Amino acid sequence: MKYSDLADKSSLELKALLKTKKTELFTLKIKQKMMQLTNNNELTVAKKDIARINTALNAVAN
Repeated sequence: MKYSDLADKSSLELKALLKTKKTELFTLKIKQKMMQLTNNNELTVAKKDIARINTALNAVAN
């Protein structure tokens, strides 16, 4: 996901997307602890997506 994809979304859409990404990150962490996660890079991607969404939310708020 790129920041340019998020820049044109509304605040409500971004908050909903943030909630789903946080849930995804939680499930990935659980899978990692239970040794079911095969690609550890998914954790990094999810964290970066959450950071991008937070950045877009801050830009909308200002």
